[in-house]
Amino acid sequence: MEFRSLQYFLMVAREENITKAANLLHLTQPTLSRSIMQLEEELGVKLFTRSNHNIILTEDGMLLKRRAQELVSLAEKTKRDFQRGDMELTGEISIGSGEFRSTRCLSKLIASFRKKHPLVRYQIYSGNSENIKERIERGILDFGLMMEPIDINKYEYVSMPIKEVWGVLLSESSSLSQKESIRADDLLGVQLISARGERMYPEIRAWFGEYYDQIEIVASGNLLYNEAIMAQEQIGVVFGIELDCSYPGLKFIPLSPSIETPTVLTWKKNQILSSATLAFIEHTKAYIKSISGNEI
Repeated sequence: MEFRSLQYFLMVAREENITKAANLLHLTQPTLSRSIMQLEEELGVKLFTRSNHNIILTEDGMLLKRRAQELVSLAEKTKRDFQRGDMELTGEISIGSGEFRSTRCLSKLIASFRKKHPLVRYQIYSGNSENIKERIERGILDFGLMMEPIDINKYEYVSMPIKEVWGVLLSESSSLSQKESIRADDLLGVQLISARGERMYPEIRAWFGEYYDQIEIVASGNLLYNEAIMAQEQIGVVFGIELDCSYPGLKFIPLSPSIETPTVLTWKKNQILSSATLAFIEHTKAYIKSISGNEI
């Protein structure tokens, strides 16, 4: 399977029209059609279903599209990593991050690094820890900003100086809104909206204690904005971490006893890293040490 064939396939999938795709690729329509047919023969599946006006991906086509996008993205990233001049550091650094207060520290870190290496470019991916770990394993991401715990057998890391504070985001009209802090038994009978997977954090299970199996989660997601809108409509109470943002009609109340979870910037152990990535790691260690006064 030629890499070029995958690029042709992705263009056809995007345009849903052979003629349009051929024009954009500066190919003749018969040449592009032949390339798609050869790809289908090589894989032994039909990639498109054809109608009078356009062509649509089959299930096999949708699977190939996902895989091809990953391969093309990784190839382009690799090419950019090697496009460095003799004097100035260039390349691309890709970072995955959840929604954290420590994201502000990450942004300041990037700004500091850019002063030294202005030609380096960045790709920021937003997702939860599982999404980010998966992309690090596949080589799509260089780094992940995640909450502890992490597998220290698989990842190197630098601890960030900010800890994430857990609590609930709820309507100001809620009966719980006058409390200064929220205890586990306060949430019995309360419908919760949570981030995907957060019930799996050991600290959360321990905090709920005997009430853990009685909590009721009515919705989950990976973006606080969406969860906050649901809370505004009083669908439930958001259980998560405090962010540096506010939403009309909602109030954040911390847990009691409090839970504060450290965040870490991680990268995969025992892998070959680009010059830009190596420089970013060293800069990160020095930067965090300079603002925290602690050894890393």
